[in-house]
Amino acid sequence: MRTTSILIGAAALTLAVAACGAPSEQAAEPAEGGQAPLRIGVNPVPHGDVLAFIDENLAEEAGLDLDIVEIADYNTPNAQLVDGDLDANYFQHRSFLNEWSENGPEADLTYITDVHIERLGLYSEGVESAEDLPEGAEIAVPNDPANLNRALGILETEGLITVDPEAGETATEKDITDNPNDLTITPLEAAQLPRSITDVDAAVVNGNYAIEADLTEESNLLAWEPEGDDYVEKYANGLVALDENVDDERIRLLADLLHDERVLEYIQQTWQGVVLAVDAEGRPVE
Repeated sequence: MRTTSILIGAAALTLAVAACGAPSEQAAEPAEGGQAPLRIGVNPVPHGDVLAFIDENLAEEAGLDLDIVEIADYNTPNAQLVDGDLDANYFQHRSFLNEWSENGPEADLTYITDVHIERLGLYSEGVESAEDLPEGAEIAVPNDPANLNRALGILETEGLITVDPEAGETATEKDITDNPNDLTITPLEAAQLPRSITDVDAAVVNGNYAIEADLTEESNLLAWEPEGDDYVEKYANGLVALDENVDDERIRLLADLLHDERVLEYIQQTWQGVVLAVDAEGRPVE
Protein backbone atom coordinates (compact mmCIF):
# COMPACT_ATOMS: atom_id res chain seq x y z
CA MET A 1 0.00 0.00 0.00
CA ARG A 2 1.19 3.50 -0.80
CA THR A 3 1.62 5.97 2.03
CA THR A 4 2.03 9.62 1.00
CA SER A 5 2.87 12.41 3.41
CA ILE A 6 3.12 16.12 2.59
CA LEU A 7 5.57 18.42 4.36
CA ILE A 8 5.92 22.07 3.41
CA GLY A 9 8.87 24.17 4.56
CA ALA A 10 11.01 24.23 7.65
CA ALA A 11 8.15 25.05 10.00
CA ALA A 12 6.29 21.86 9.08
CA LEU A 13 9.51 19.91 9.41
CA THR A 14 10.12 21.25 12.91
CA LEU A 15 6.62 20.37 14.02
CA ALA A 16 6.86 16.88 12.55
CA VAL A 17 10.14 16.12 14.29
CA ALA A 18 8.91 17.52 17.59
CA ALA A 19 5.71 15.50 17.43
CA CYS A 20 7.17 12.21 16.26
CA GLY A 21 10.42 12.01 18.20
CA ALA A 22 13.91 11.19 17.04
CA PRO A 23 14.48 9.45 13.69
CA SER A 24 15.38 6.20 15.46
CA GLU A 25 11.99 6.28 17.18
CA GLN A 26 10.06 6.71 13.94
CA ALA A 27 11.86 4.11 11.83
CA ALA A 28 9.37 1.96 9.97
CA GLU A 29 9.10 -1.66 11.05
CA PRO A 30 9.33 -4.29 8.33
CA ALA A 31 6.23 -6.20 7.45
CA GLU A 32 6.21 -9.80 8.63
CA GLY A 33 8.60 -11.75 6.43
CA GLY A 34 9.55 -8.67 4.39
CA GLN A 35 11.61 -5.50 4.28
CA ALA A 36 10.86 -2.18 5.93
CA PRO A 37 9.21 0.37 3.62
CA LEU A 38 11.63 2.62 1.74
CA ARG A 39 10.85 6.15 2.94
CA ILE A 40 11.66 8.52 0.10
CA GLY A 41 11.22 12.29 -0.15
CA VAL A 42 10.12 13.84 -3.43
CA ASN A 43 8.77 17.04 -4.92
CA PRO A 44 5.13 16.35 -5.84
CA VAL A 45 5.47 16.85 -9.62
CA PRO A 46 6.81 15.05 -11.54
CA HIS A 47 8.81 13.05 -8.98
CA GLY A 48 5.86 12.08 -6.80
CA ASP A 49 3.84 11.09 -9.86
CA VAL A 50 6.66 8.89 -11.16
CA LEU A 51 6.94 7.08 -7.82
CA ALA A 52 3.17 6.74 -7.56
CA PHE A 53 3.19 5.04 -10.98
CA ILE A 54 5.89 2.64 -9.77
CA ASP A 55 4.07 2.03 -6.50
CA GLU A 56 0.79 1.26 -8.25
CA ASN A 57 2.15 -0.79 -11.14
CA LEU A 58 5.59 -2.26 -10.44
CA ALA A 59 6.55 -2.20 -6.76
CA GLU A 60 4.44 -5.06 -5.41
CA GLU A 61 5.64 -7.51 -8.03
CA ALA A 62 9.24 -6.44 -7.33
CA GLY A 63 8.79 -6.85 -3.57
CA LEU A 64 9.32 -3.15 -2.79
CA ASP A 65 7.22 -1.20 -0.27
CA LEU A 66 7.39 2.57 -0.84
CA ASP A 67 6.57 5.27 1.72
CA ILE A 68 6.41 8.41 -0.44
CA VAL A 69 6.87 11.73 1.35
CA GLU A 70 5.90 14.72 -0.80
CA ILE A 71 7.85 17.90 0.03
CA ALA A 72 7.12 21.18 -1.73
CA ASP A 73 10.48 22.93 -1.32
CA TYR A 74 14.04 22.23 -2.47
CA ASN A 75 15.97 22.22 0.81
CA THR A 76 13.93 20.06 3.17
CA PRO A 77 14.50 16.73 1.35
CA ASN A 78 18.28 16.87 1.88
CA ALA A 79 17.94 18.07 5.47
CA GLN A 80 15.59 15.19 6.26
CA LEU A 81 17.92 12.71 4.58
CA VAL A 82 20.83 13.91 6.71
CA ASP A 83 18.69 13.77 9.86
CA GLY A 84 17.66 10.19 9.16
CA ASP A 85 13.99 10.96 8.54
CA LEU A 86 14.29 9.67 4.96
CA ASP A 87 16.07 6.69 3.43
CA ALA A 88 16.51 8.45 0.07
CA ASN A 89 15.25 11.39 -1.93
CA TYR A 90 14.49 12.09 -5.57
CA PHE A 91 14.11 15.75 -6.53
CA GLN A 92 17.49 17.27 -7.46
CA HIS A 93 20.23 17.32 -10.06
CA ARG A 94 23.95 17.00 -9.40
CA SER A 95 24.58 20.75 -9.66
CA PHE A 96 22.01 21.45 -6.94
CA LEU A 97 23.37 18.64 -4.75
CA ASN A 98 26.91 19.97 -5.10
CA GLU A 99 25.80 23.50 -4.24
CA TRP A 100 23.78 22.27 -1.24
CA SER A 101 26.64 20.11 0.02
CA GLU A 102 29.09 23.02 -0.14
CA ASN A 103 26.81 25.30 1.85
CA GLY A 104 24.87 22.85 4.04
CA PRO A 105 25.74 20.68 7.03
CA GLU A 106 28.52 18.14 6.79
CA ALA A 107 27.01 15.08 5.20
CA ASP A 108 28.08 12.44 2.72
CA LEU A 109 25.31 12.20 0.14
CA THR A 110 25.65 10.09 -2.98
CA TYR A 111 23.91 10.66 -6.29
CA ILE A 112 22.94 7.15 -7.35
CA THR A 113 21.29 7.35 -10.77
CA ASP A 114 19.69 9.75 -13.27
CA VAL A 115 15.93 9.55 -13.78
CA HIS A 116 14.65 12.54 -15.75
CA ILE A 117 15.36 16.11 -16.84
CA GLU A 118 12.91 18.94 -16.16
CA ARG A 119 13.56 21.41 -18.92
CA LEU A 120 13.68 25.08 -18.00
CA GLY A 121 11.57 27.21 -20.29
CA LEU A 122 11.13 30.91 -20.90
CA TYR A 123 7.38 31.59 -20.61
CA SER A 124 5.24 34.69 -21.09
CA GLU A 125 1.57 35.58 -21.09
CA GLY A 126 1.81 38.75 -23.18
CA VAL A 127 4.77 38.11 -25.51
CA GLU A 128 4.77 35.48 -28.25
CA SER A 129 8.49 35.20 -29.04
CA ALA A 130 11.79 36.09 -27.37
CA GLU A 131 12.58 38.63 -30.05
CA ASP A 132 9.35 40.48 -29.22
CA LEU A 133 10.42 41.25 -25.65
CA PRO A 134 10.33 45.06 -25.36
CA GLU A 135 13.23 47.24 -24.32
CA GLY A 136 13.37 47.40 -20.52
CA ALA A 137 11.41 44.16 -20.13
CA GLU A 138 11.49 42.45 -16.75
CA ILE A 139 12.36 38.75 -16.72
CA ALA A 140 12.03 36.67 -13.55
CA VAL A 141 14.50 33.82 -13.02
CA PRO A 142 15.13 31.17 -10.31
CA ASN A 143 17.26 32.49 -7.45
CA ASP A 144 19.01 29.24 -6.48
CA PRO A 145 22.54 29.34 -7.94
CA ALA A 146 22.39 26.20 -10.09
CA ASN A 147 19.14 27.13 -11.82
CA LEU A 148 19.94 30.84 -12.05
CA ASN A 149 22.93 29.96 -14.20
CA ARG A 150 20.72 27.78 -16.40
CA ALA A 151 18.21 30.60 -16.78
CA LEU A 152 20.90 33.06 -17.87
CA GLY A 153 22.02 30.46 -20.41
CA ILE A 154 18.57 30.57 -22.04
CA LEU A 155 18.63 34.35 -22.27
CA GLU A 156 22.15 34.32 -23.67
CA THR A 157 21.29 31.68 -26.27
CA GLU A 158 18.38 33.84 -27.40
CA GLY A 159 20.76 36.77 -27.88
CA LEU A 160 19.20 38.85 -25.12
CA ILE A 161 22.27 39.14 -22.87
CA THR A 162 25.95 38.20 -22.68
CA VAL A 163 27.33 36.56 -19.55
CA ASP A 164 30.97 36.74 -18.45
CA PRO A 165 32.38 33.29 -19.31
CA GLU A 166 34.72 33.55 -16.31
CA ALA A 167 31.68 33.26 -14.02
CA GLY A 168 31.20 29.61 -15.02
CA GLU A 169 28.37 27.67 -13.41
CA THR A 170 27.98 30.19 -10.60
CA ALA A 171 26.97 33.05 -12.89
CA THR A 172 24.38 35.50 -11.54
CA GLU A 173 22.71 38.59 -12.94
CA LYS A 174 25.77 40.54 -11.73
CA ASP A 175 27.89 38.69 -14.31
CA ILE A 176 25.93 40.05 -17.28
CA THR A 177 28.42 42.01 -19.40
CA ASP A 178 26.11 43.09 -22.23
CA ASN A 179 22.41 43.89 -21.97
CA PRO A 180 21.50 45.77 -25.17
CA ASN A 181 17.78 45.95 -24.41
CA ASP A 182 18.27 47.04 -20.81
CA LEU A 183 16.39 44.03 -19.46
CA THR A 184 15.70 43.79 -15.74
CA ILE A 185 16.61 40.33 -14.43
CA THR A 186 14.71 39.56 -11.22
CA PRO A 187 15.71 36.43 -9.23
CA LEU A 188 12.85 34.84 -7.27
CA GLU A 189 12.34 31.61 -5.39
CA ALA A 190 11.66 28.96 -8.02
CA ALA A 191 8.24 28.06 -6.59
CA GLN A 192 7.08 31.69 -6.91
CA LEU A 193 7.92 32.04 -10.60
CA PRO A 194 4.61 30.77 -12.05
CA ARG A 195 2.68 33.20 -9.85
CA SER A 196 4.92 36.07 -10.97
CA ILE A 197 4.33 35.59 -14.66
CA THR A 198 1.44 38.08 -14.72
CA ASP A 199 3.63 40.73 -13.08
CA VAL A 200 6.62 40.48 -15.42
CA ASP A 201 7.15 40.31 -19.17
CA ALA A 202 8.53 36.77 -19.03
CA ALA A 203 9.86 34.20 -16.57
CA VAL A 204 12.24 31.27 -16.73
CA VAL A 205 10.43 28.47 -14.90
CA ASN A 206 11.57 25.04 -13.77
CA GLY A 207 9.73 22.21 -15.50
CA ASN A 208 8.05 20.86 -12.38
CA TYR A 209 6.57 24.23 -11.44
CA ALA A 210 5.56 24.94 -15.04
CA ILE A 211 3.61 21.67 -15.06
CA GLU A 212 1.93 22.33 -11.71
CA ALA A 213 0.82 25.80 -12.86
CA ASP A 214 -0.29 24.62 -16.33
CA LEU A 215 2.11 27.08 -17.96
CA THR A 216 2.81 24.54 -20.67
CA GLU A 217 -0.86 24.73 -21.67
CA GLU A 218 -1.83 28.31 -20.86
CA SER A 219 1.26 30.47 -21.52
CA ASN A 220 3.52 31.13 -24.48
CA LEU A 221 6.75 29.15 -24.54
CA LEU A 222 9.41 31.50 -25.91
CA ALA A 223 12.43 29.21 -25.60
CA TRP A 224 13.76 25.97 -24.12
CA GLU A 225 17.11 25.89 -22.40
CA PRO A 226 19.98 24.78 -24.66
CA GLU A 227 21.02 21.14 -24.48
CA GLY A 228 24.80 20.74 -24.39
CA ASP A 229 26.91 17.58 -24.35
CA ASP A 230 26.84 17.52 -20.54
CA TYR A 231 23.13 18.28 -20.25
CA VAL A 232 22.22 14.99 -18.54
CA GLU A 233 25.26 15.00 -16.26
CA LYS A 234 24.48 18.50 -15.02
CA TYR A 235 20.73 18.65 -14.91
CA ALA A 236 19.12 15.22 -14.74
CA ASN A 237 17.17 14.74 -11.51
CA GLY A 238 18.08 11.55 -9.72
CA LEU A 239 17.97 9.26 -6.73
CA VAL A 240 20.14 10.32 -3.75
CA ALA A 241 21.02 8.56 -0.49
CA LEU A 242 23.55 8.72 2.31
CA ASP A 243 26.88 7.14 1.40
CA GLU A 244 26.36 4.45 4.00
CA ASN A 245 23.08 3.38 2.40
CA VAL A 246 24.00 3.22 -1.28
CA ASP A 247 24.07 -0.60 -1.19
CA ASP A 248 20.68 -0.86 0.52
CA GLU A 249 18.81 -3.52 -1.45
CA ARG A 250 15.63 -1.42 -1.48
CA ILE A 251 17.41 1.60 -2.97
CA ARG A 252 19.09 -0.51 -5.64
CA LEU A 253 15.76 -2.10 -6.49
CA LEU A 254 14.10 1.30 -6.84
CA ALA A 255 16.96 2.48 -9.07
CA ASP A 256 16.26 -0.45 -11.39
CA LEU A 257 12.52 0.23 -11.44
CA LEU A 258 13.09 3.90 -12.29
CA HIS A 259 14.67 2.75 -15.57
CA ASP A 260 12.01 0.19 -16.40
CA GLU A 261 10.70 0.66 -19.96
CA ARG A 262 7.19 1.20 -18.59
CA VAL A 263 8.41 4.12 -16.46
CA LEU A 264 10.27 5.70 -19.38
CA GLU A 265 7.11 5.43 -21.49
CA TYR A 266 4.98 6.87 -18.70
CA ILE A 267 7.22 9.94 -18.43
CA GLN A 268 7.22 10.46 -22.20
CA GLN A 269 3.46 10.18 -22.58
CA THR A 270 2.58 12.21 -19.50
CA TRP A 271 4.78 15.28 -19.98
CA GLN A 272 5.57 15.20 -23.70
CA GLY A 273 8.86 17.06 -23.84
CA VAL A 274 8.64 19.19 -20.71
CA VAL A 275 10.14 16.25 -18.81
CA LEU A 276 12.65 14.00 -20.56
CA ALA A 277 13.18 10.48 -19.22
CA VAL A 278 16.79 9.30 -18.86
CA ASP A 279 17.52 5.63 -19.51
CA ALA A 280 19.90 3.35 -17.61
CA GLU A 281 22.77 4.35 -19.92
CA GLY A 282 22.29 8.03 -19.11
CA ARG A 283 20.67 9.00 -22.41
CA PRO A 284 17.66 11.32 -22.64
CA VAL A 285 14.61 9.69 -24.19
CA GLU A 286 12.72 12.07 -26.48
